Amino acid sequence: MFKVKNLSKTIRNKKILKDLNFEIDHGKIAIFLGGSGAGKSTLLRILNNLENYDSGSFSLDDTLLNLENVNHSHTIGMVFQHFNLFENLNAEDNIIYTLIHCKGLTKDKAKAITEQLLLRYGLQDHAKSSVNNLSGGQKQRLAIARTLAVDPQIICLDEPTSALDPRLTNQVAKYITELAAENRVVILTTHDMNLLEQLEGHLFLMENGMIIENALKSNCMSNPKSYPKLHAFLKGTY
Repeated sequence: MFKVKNLSKTIRNKKILKDLNFEIDHGKIAIFLGGSGAGKSTLLRILNNLENYDSGSFSLDDTLLNLENVNHSHTIGMVFQHFNLFENLNAEDNIIYTLIHCKGLTKDKAKAITEQLLLRYGLQDHAKSSVNNLSGGQKQRLAIARTLAVDPQIICLDEPTSALDPRLTNQVAKYITELAAENRVVILTTHDMNLLEQLEGHLFLMENGMIIENALKSNCMSNPKSYPKLHAFLKGTY
């Protein structure tokens, strides 16, 4: 179980996150919803030690996490909205470089793991392709493969379909579901209702840096009166 307690962040006297509390178990998907500026992406960046925070605590399986160490322990990984791939490297070397410099593997071991990941994500024929020559869908798959290479227990995905052709949403939903099925904690943000329709998970609706309503997606859909704000958001009327 991954738990976040009393997380707050302020920028220039403005509260960006206000006393956030949530938990999500291994093998489950947490889906953060809300308008622009609600604090969703800031949350993911904090979890990946890319932004500081004012207060809060984090634990995984009842062991406290120091977010300053997650980049070294690789407990938490991030798939960025715009991929953040190494554009000067080809597809294969994006993963090999990560494994050598982040995990300290030999080049031969890194290459063997890379080949498995490229095969898993259907990129084996693009191993030597420049990142700039990959399609949006191929870049997304490579970004997931690179994050998965260091074997994080928690994977964050920020708006994973925003830079993609809508036809690729089914594929992305499949990959996200597979990550959870491997007993990882999956946390994502999205505005994509097509993606949301294809995922099962716990919904967290954010507004002005707060979680204002949360529920299992199945409960929200079957009991709309119990979760009026979430249901309205899903219907596009909030």
